[in-house]
Amino acid sequence: MERPAWAPRSIDITVPSVSRMYDYYLGGSHNFEVDRQAARRAMEFMPGLPKVMQANRGFLRRAVRFAAGEGVTQFLDIGSGIPAFGNVHEVAQAAVPGARVVYVDHDPVAVAHSRTVFEGNEDVAVVAADLRKPQEILGSDEVGRLIDPDRPVALLLVAVLHFVDDAEDPYAAVAQLRDALAPGSILMLTHASYEGIPLPPERAGGAVDVYKDIRNPLIMRSRDEIARFFEGYDMVEPGLVPMPKWRPDTAPEDEDPYAFSAYAGVGRTA
Repeated sequence: MERPAWAPRSIDITVPSVSRMYDYYLGGSHNFEVDRQAARRAMEFMPGLPKVMQANRGFLRRAVRFAAGEGVTQFLDIGSGIPAFGNVHEVAQAAVPGARVVYVDHDPVAVAHSRTVFEGNEDVAVVAADLRKPQEILGSDEVGRLIDPDRPVALLLVAVLHFVDDAEDPYAAVAQLRDALAPGSILMLTHASYEGIPLPPERAGGAVDVYKDIRNPLIMRSRDEIARFFEGYDMVEPGLVPMPKWRPDTAPEDEDPYAFSAYAGVGRTA
């Protein structure tokens, strides 16, 4: 397999990547055949996966606009992935010129491509780090340069927590991030769940198994389990709901059934 010029030499292009599969679902070009093969295998069980990812991006844009409308001008996007249309900084800076955004991901392709795309924007930075190690994120030079710890921050954990196993204590990581941010900070997240998928769980489980096979297990949590991530936050209306139902721009009943395959919510600290 020929290595594209944009692919860092350090990565193994024969191993599928979650962020590159996501890029493929969204119609992007920063993925390899191995990623496309894995994504197509998952789609054999859940053909609506691209609709899920589109709904996820739609929520992200609506939530960022909400945060900007509430006066929040600092955004920390952990698990940001490969840049796609409607990135956080594009939405935030359109609403509030000068809004600052720090993108965080542990995938080398996502980090390298993000740095190329965002080069020249002094209000945007990219950090190579992992949600599982929040202190490395909070202590990074990029966060220190762009994020004022005395002002509220919008923390985005969009489609990332379902890749962190309970044994790695994602609740503790989210709590550490919450405790480090100023009062009035906002948490916005999405998380996959069997509860909204328009398929029998055993059928949807075939797609989950694909992620397990590529050593990136997809952890399907219940609504109650997802709600635990909002401990210490006051939920913003309409609460924790299927993605299309969070402050929709269009009628939720017009959405593809697969768009309801994850929960979305926004909370704010006092």
